[in-house]
Amino acid sequence: MSASRQGSSRIAAVFAALKEEGRSALISFIMTGDPSLPATLAAMHALVESGSDVIELGVPFSDPMADGPVIQLAGERALARKVNLAQVIEVVAQFRASNTTTPVVLMGYANPVERYDQRRGNGAFVRDAAAAGVDGVLVVDYPPESCHAFSAQLKEAGLDPIFLLAPTSGEARMRAAGELGQGYVYYVSLKGVTGAASLDTAEVARVVPLIRQQVSLPVGVGFGIRDAESARAVGAVADAVVIGSRLVQLMHAAAENHPEGSDAQSQAVAQAVRDFLTPVRSAMDRAPLENPS
Repeated sequence: MSASRQGSSRIAAVFAALKEEGRSALISFIMTGDPSLPATLAAMHALVESGSDVIELGVPFSDPMADGPVIQLAGERALARKVNLAQVIEVVAQFRASNTTTPVVLMGYANPVERYDQRRGNGAFVRDAAAAGVDGVLVVDYPPESCHAFSAQLKEAGLDPIFLLAPTSGEARMRAAGELGQGYVYYVSLKGVTGAASLDTAEVARVVPLIRQQVSLPVGVGFGIRDAESARAVGAVADAVVIGSRLVQLMHAAAENHPEGSDAQSQAVAQAVRDFLTPVRSAMDRAPLENPS
């Protein structure tokens, strides 16, 4: 088995183990380079220590159509520090030096991926991401209907293509996401952007079984999950809970009074991650998974 193929199995292995335990996965999103690259690496390790099962690393982009103000600003701050996709991939490689088990998914937009290949050659992004130890890729503006070639490239390299589903997604889109995708599907729980506060857990409980009728992959739910109780409610009906905006917000606040890139900043950010996520994980573990896929 190649190194990249081993990497591909990490997401499936995590979900299989959690299913056996009757628990849902905690997927945590942070923006690479905000508040700094060293703090990003420290935060990744703190995410694992706090119970995160999968890490989603944001790729900074200037026009993030799906992101609310918190993640938009985080991306802008990272771009101001000249953080690019090559550095995102390098952070994963650094993380893999001491963690070879926690899945890492890159989440972003088509422009940085395509620009990366323009500069380094066709297929360079997939090749370099696999070599660094990335497990999955979620490109927000690559819907499954127009992503056959890219999905095939990812799978060939041992990476999981992951797709979004929305409240407006019909059965055909659900099936396409499940057939082309691997790892899990990401259900956007509301008609809005990241960080919205209008999560309707009853609606999530209604829709997730409908997705499972069309999709055999685990179903993760994100957008609007901001605290332990909302995570617990979603975790009771979904295979995974995705938390991002609140985490990004707390990391930024923790970093403000420390020099950029300093050990003190990294330590403060890591502690903020632990303080927030540890009770979230505990709350989720009090809610056994219903109707597992």
